[in-house]
Amino acid sequence: MQYNPADTYLQEAEDLLAEIEEAALSLAGEKPGGERLNQLFRAFHTIKGSGAMCGFNQVAAFTHRVETVLDLVRQGSIPVSNTLAEAILSAKDEIRALLAAGQPGEADARASTRDLVALLDGLAGAGEPAPKSASKPADAPHGTGEVTWRILFRPDPDLMIHGGRPAALIRDLRSLGECQVSAQTDRVPDLDEIDPERCYLGWSITLRTGAGRDAIRDVFLFVEDGATLEIEAVPEGSSAPAVRAPRPRQGAATCNALSRESTVRVPSERLDRLVGLVGELVVNQSRLAQAASHAGAPELAGPVEEIERLVAELRDDVLGIRMMPIGSIFGRFRRLVHDLSAELGKQIDLVTSGEETELDKSILDQLGEPLVHLLRNSIDHGIGTPEQRAASGKPARGVIRLSALHTGSDVVVGVEDDGRGLDRAAIRAKAVEKQLIPADAGLTGKEILNLILLPGFSTAGLVTSVSGRGVGMDVVKRQIDALRGAISIASEPGKGTRISLRLPLTLAIIEGWLVEVGPDRFILPMAAVAENIELDRIQRARNNGRNIVAVRGELIPYIDLREAFGLPGSPPAVEKVVVVHHEEHRVGLVVDRVLGTHQTVLQPLGSFLRNVGVVSGSTVMGDGGVALILDIREIVRFAQRQGKRAQP
Repeated sequence: MQYNPADTYLQEAEDLLAEIEEAALSLAGEKPGGERLNQLFRAFHTIKGSGAMCGFNQVAAFTHRVETVLDLVRQGSIPVSNTLAEAILSAKDEIRALLAAGQPGEADARASTRDLVALLDGLAGAGEPAPKSASKPADAPHGTGEVTWRILFRPDPDLMIHGGRPAALIRDLRSLGECQVSAQTDRVPDLDEIDPERCYLGWSITLRTGAGRDAIRDVFLFVEDGATLEIEAVPEGSSAPAVRAPRPRQGAATCNALSRESTVRVPSERLDRLVGLVGELVVNQSRLAQAASHAGAPELAGPVEEIERLVAELRDDVLGIRMMPIGSIFGRFRRLVHDLSAELGKQIDLVTSGEETELDKSILDQLGEPLVHLLRNSIDHGIGTPEQRAASGKPARGVIRLSALHTGSDVVVGVEDDGRGLDRAAIRAKAVEKQLIPADAGLTGKEILNLILLPGFSTAGLVTSVSGRGVGMDVVKRQIDALRGAISIASEPGKGTRISLRLPLTLAIIEGWLVEVGPDRFILPMAAVAENIELDRIQRARNNGRNIVAVRGELIPYIDLREAFGLPGSPPAVEKVVVVHHEEHRVGLVVDRVLGTHQTVLQPLGSFLRNVGVVSGSTVMGDGGVALILDIREIVRFAQRQGKRAQP
């Protein structure tokens, strides 16, 4: 695959834009010279410098306007305000649009770009500092406005491989003032040893300028990693000392260079392919172990066990590569809450926790849309306006908490607000009105809350751009079901609502519990299995036909899989009941035999079985046979429907 610097730039720019958005949303109360402002300036400067090097000239020109404003803010000439924060957010959106518009190079200016440039120029004009002759630059020695600086710069030898252009750096320095440059050639090798793609030169530069040390360092910001850079002010009345070799830097730049070298960007398609190959390896390792067992050759036992260990380590490492912190999607929701609360005239803070919790990238990619719907519902339905909250004795600012937590082999993602809560009476009345339930339906409080998950359900009285069409929570439910997750709702009127999403860590390879009913084998997700107990014919007869079993004083309902699936054959005298978790309850599944744990590589179902709800996938066994992976939630629902049809 041919290396394309523009592709790398676009990936890095996306990360920087996310960083800009987060910093802009946290600008409130920032002081001149604060870290947030420096972070914003560095991010915009990197986008500008990299864009110019990769040919995104329009992006570089626009970003330069933003830099000008931020530089004035850092100097204290422009105050930090909501207007400034909104301008930075709009600039970030515009840069993203410019990058998405097409290929590098010059392009016709967009109307939105021109409007933003006018806004930025207006901010810069309002904060234009006093003439340089009347002020002293930052970090300058005592004396006149202009200072002579000695700059020693030796770049990373890979500077030009990464798209750096030393000539552009010198040009930027000349724009700051009178500049004299001399090259250092002490590290240039013999001609037959020169690599034309590496940079062997260093430069000694004398610069006379009214700009401060920070402005000079900003010129080198994009190329400072792995470089040696010294910037020293020359006392007035003395000449610049002779050129000397710069000292190697042991500080942040070196650390950044090491960090950069230890990180590799890999397309997700390659990781998906790698996971698929590991899955095939797991299947074939299982087949090898079974063949070795049948062969009865003791000399194969050691190598087979070693292969099993190595495959298990490889599986865990490869799946670990695909694991990403959920904070990578949490950050994008701050802007959603900021914009939507302003649109609805509300004051809302988004508080996040558990950002370090990891999930498979394939799950994270599909989790964004459900979380957007949940947050929009909390903003629109849950939290009231400042006036409404004040009337309820609550602070004017509402709070939405977005959290993630590991629980066993699952992750629970929660969206909680401190709003008005869900009105169960209104939910029930709306469901009856829409003919989703009969008027005399006997429902528990939890079942009433779950009505909001039905397609077409909405309590909004007006259809708006935010809500009212009854598709939001239905989308959430269908998406979470597709991820083999579960959704639960808890709400207290007047205090708020919490919606929890329970999700598996990965969808690729799971630990399974292998069971058998007659000649058929099935896989239960190990994360859902609580325990196994025995069930004999005497116990069945004792319960007078009721499908319940006593486990340490607790009566647990069970589902006979042979009966539910209509499988032929007679059960053994002693059956097994696998007790599994289902939402907040425990349910038993009756099988003939429990065969133990199984490393289960999930395979999609063919078109023939795609609509079989009780099955979520399949896996290939060591003997080449196929076992179906059961969906516990759908099995419970299937059994409930069967029970209702059997009633007179």
